[in-house]
Amino acid sequence: MKILLKEQYIYYTLRIAAAMCFIGHGTFGIIIKPIWCNYFAVFGIGHGTAYQLMPILGTIDILIGLSLLVYPVRAIAGWLVIWGLITASLRPLSGEPFAELIERAGNFGAPLALLVLCGVEYNLSSWFKKLTVPGSARPDKVKKLQLVLRYVAFLLLAGHGWLNLADKKSLLQQYTSLGFHNTQQVALIAGLTEIAMALLVLIKPIKPLLLVFIVWKVSTELFYPHWEAFEWLERAGSYGTLLALWFTLDGGTTANEVKTFQQAAV
Repeated sequence: MKILLKEQYIYYTLRIAAAMCFIGHGTFGIIIKPIWCNYFAVFGIGHGTAYQLMPILGTIDILIGLSLLVYPVRAIAGWLVIWGLITASLRPLSGEPFAELIERAGNFGAPLALLVLCGVEYNLSSWFKKLTVPGSARPDKVKKLQLVLRYVAFLLLAGHGWLNLADKKSLLQQYTSLGFHNTQQVALIAGLTEIAMALLVLIKPIKPLLLVFIVWKVSTELFYPHWEAFEWLERAGSYGTLLALWFTLDGGTTANEVKTFQQAAV
């Protein structure tokens, strides 16, 4: 079997992760997520109109996500950066903690990293040409990409840790459903652990530990009490960012390393 370059693993990881994120997000629009009414209210849109708009926006999100899988272009990746940042920003704008924004850094961070990897040209036509699988990149470009991924990973881990420390209701419900009695203590431990992870990723990511962080993130996002599969799918930007960062470390990616990750994830 042909061994791909690390840049190619990163490319497919970010592309698939960004697509999954917006397909998952769009699904919630179709099935109607009541809390979205708060975000429409930021623009002065009432509940009745919000319920009518949700399936439309959800369908658009899904189609855009699918297009990134079928025919990826820079314009789609660029829009996902903007839209991901807008939707994440609506949370603090509607009265939720600021941590809700940074915890969703993977939503806009994964397509942003994809653009950094593939490069941005300054002529309009290039934004509508199909992205090509990158070959071996210059060391300075890989370093720039790694820095972007480290910042994004720091934000998403720190944001989730912050929400744990703030005793976010849905997180406490997760711990209750798992059989924990002192859910606030569990949230405190989880929050401090995730903030420590975030700092380590920002200061000096270590490949074996980062693998543990990836498994942690993939696993813990499975425990939402409602619509678990869609919630997990929507957070693919977080997993993709962490996995892409893992691929950038230590200069190369071998078949054994990929197999190690797959076995650990299972």
